[in-house]
Amino acid sequence: MHRFPFRRNLTEGRGRFSLGAPFAAGLLVLSSLAHAQSPAVRPAAGPAATPPPPAADYYVYAGAESADKIYRIRFGPGGTVVEKEIIIGEMAAEMEGPHGLAISADGKYLHMTTGHGFPDGKYWQYILGPDTLAGPGTLLGTFPASIDVTPDGRYTFSANFNLHGDMVPSSVSVVYVPNMTEVARIVTCTMPHGSRVSPDGRFQYSGCMMDDELVEIDAHAMKVSRRFSLAKGKEAPLAADGGDMLKMWMEGARRVSNGQTSDPAQVGYLAMDGHKHAMEPNSCSPTWAQPSATGAKIYVACNKSDEILEIDRDGWAVTRRFKTARGPYNLGVTPDGRYLVASIKPGSMVEIFDLATGTSVAQIPTSNRLAHGVAISSDSRYAFVTSEGVGAAPGKVDVIDIAAGAKVGTVDIGQQASGIAFWKVVPTGR
Repeated sequence: MHRFPFRRNLTEGRGRFSLGAPFAAGLLVLSSLAHAQSPAVRPAAGPAATPPPPAADYYVYAGAESADKIYRIRFGPGGTVVEKEIIIGEMAAEMEGPHGLAISADGKYLHMTTGHGFPDGKYWQYILGPDTLAGPGTLLGTFPASIDVTPDGRYTFSANFNLHGDMVPSSVSVVYVPNMTEVARIVTCTMPHGSRVSPDGRFQYSGCMMDDELVEIDAHAMKVSRRFSLAKGKEAPLAADGGDMLKMWMEGARRVSNGQTSDPAQVGYLAMDGHKHAMEPNSCSPTWAQPSATGAKIYVACNKSDEILEIDRDGWAVTRRFKTARGPYNLGVTPDGRYLVASIKPGSMVEIFDLATGTSVAQIPTSNRLAHGVAISSDSRYAFVTSEGVGAAPGKVDVIDIAAGAKVGTVDIGQQASGIAFWKVVPTGR
């Protein structure tokens, strides 16, 4: 276990961090009205049979933001257990909050973002197995949240969510993995979230919670290649350059950097020309953008309008809509392309869709409130889902047998369980 100098252990009774007044209204969308009435839970279609037990050990890593820890979890014939706890961060007095987790295709490295710390949060790289840091953290933009890594393991893309900042366009940070250096910071939109790279490594996708956009980044050119409006009734391609509003913001940022104004907060006013940034009543408020197993489709979780949109990559148009329970949040697709798994944050459940028919086949309650992250096993059999919990309640990781539509394992981790990433399958006895 790696421990930083001067790092103290965190007590079990520590509460969740304060989200701050500037984003209180926006976070009502993010939390998806956690106290709203949830729909009835629906089991999987077909006969209710006990799923067969696993014949191998499955490993995932999960983060707990209010415990400043990441956890290595094993699920297998012996049950679901926490194998290891790793304390993260470098400041004893600061809750740094592990948020986004991604594991390289070769299984050698865990890539993680912390949303807090000094000044804005960082990118961290761990060597898996010994679970030691590969080097010091790398500063990114404000509140780096979701993260993904290209299939060749050379670059990570982190959405800088800007949770506590002005309601102005933020960015996606690109880190060159071999030397852990940020090589690009691509301005995208207001409150980007849900960073996912296409299976071929060509494109990165994220949603803009406050702009109702899907943004595609060319991962080779490291610039925005396309945009798509997700507002209901206005679904259509948009100008890749972001239009006049983004141009105004860029001009405001240029004035600040050139010393024409001494107050960085004026960037927001220069961008908005004194007008308040407001969401449309029929907004999508996307929290996740997930490419399909082949990359031919992109699935977008519309957290506010309670649906998932299927966007055709080549046609750049909506091809299907999946009605969901209240407030879809994170998404995962099985590698075999058969199922789409969604965490339903306010409903504290997992919803599974059959992608061949486009129908919801199961709604499974999570073990505590506020479902968050989704990770899918490499053999397409299991979904691993984090639930944050409320107050002093522990976070949870649930194991879902996808085809059976049943919960088959659960384990406690630290408070405010967040990002989760699948590591590997190991046959028992090895």
